[in-house]
Amino acid sequence: MKAILALEDGTVFEGSAIGATGTATGEACFNTAVAGYQELMTDPASCGLIPVMTYPLIGNYGVCEEDNESARPQINAIVVTEIARLHSNWRATEDMGSWMARHNLIGISGIDCRKLATHLRDNGTMRACVTTELSEQEAVSAAKNAATLEGSDLVSSVTTQNTYLWNGESRAWKLPNKSAGDMSNYAELPPVSGSLVVYDFGVTRSTLATLRRNGFECTVVNANTPAADVLAMQPDGIFLSDGPGDPAVLGGISTQLAELAGKLPIAGTGIGHQLMAIALGATTQKLPFGHHGANQPVKDERIGHVLITTQNESFTVSKEGLPAELEVVQTNMNDGTIAGLRHKSLPIFTVQYQPADIPGPKGYDSYFTEITKMIQATKA
Repeated sequence: MKAILALEDGTVFEGSAIGATGTATGEACFNTAVAGYQELMTDPASCGLIPVMTYPLIGNYGVCEEDNESARPQINAIVVTEIARLHSNWRATEDMGSWMARHNLIGISGIDCRKLATHLRDNGTMRACVTTELSEQEAVSAAKNAATLEGSDLVSSVTTQNTYLWNGESRAWKLPNKSAGDMSNYAELPPVSGSLVVYDFGVTRSTLATLRRNGFECTVVNANTPAADVLAMQPDGIFLSDGPGDPAVLGGISTQLAELAGKLPIAGTGIGHQLMAIALGATTQKLPFGHHGANQPVKDERIGHVLITTQNESFTVSKEGLPAELEVVQTNMNDGTIAGLRHKSLPIFTVQYQPADIPGPKGYDSYFTEITKMIQATKA
């Protein structure tokens, strides 16, 4: 079936529908990841977005429900050059197109995504419309009238409504060593060595699983949980998750985080990093085309090492007016924006990227080591 992708500037691409039919609007942004499309589509930080996948073939290893980052797709639509007609992965439970249709998620294939990505890189992310039912003129109009990410509170639509203790599968997947009598597909978990309250701004399952694999017991709370309620739980530390939307409009959350500063060690990622910075007096700004992909280079200014990171961010902490007590310890090597902040006197360390090890590169042990060190120093 014919489908149309229209941008708010009047640019129109014609292709074929994948998944469901109908009309969806959102902010089109290009994503440079080679793998991890399922995780991207179910990541709450993708709420409000229409990812444009620059890798030419998407869906080639199908969908495995075990790999979902949340209970449902979070993106508004998806744009691909080609969707795989056949998938090959023994863990797959469904092909991508059928999975999308079952979740009423619309997409478009058969367009030049690299040309579209170049357009977005040169002109910035834009509101877009993907449709199987509107004319080109109507689709452009729908894109122009779509909601913008700036000024949007999307956290309230993805945060948990009930406090819960994470008890989902957290063991690292592995191949069994049958010759040694090991028939398990999972590694053993370490004992619990610390407790965290996790503010859910759109937390992913892999983030919680990775925290547990690093020895942390996680109690997940609503994004608007008062500081007093968190302190009453007596955790060893606080973790601020990633999530969608504009952090600048979440003043109530930043106020609660400001009350927690200095009382417990605090770590954060993505919008959690941005909200903590706001709580400490910094400001945020929208990125021209965002950081979306599993190959974002980040330099640790303290030791000179470079991390290849997974990011799904549309906003960043501004360097301008950064409070003196905040030290920039990591920098995005593509555009020079802030990728990591540390408070000079309080146990606070936050990063722009997603340190969970699924999907994307490995090697974030140092991040979790820093959380452990902050907690141990506080207890000493």
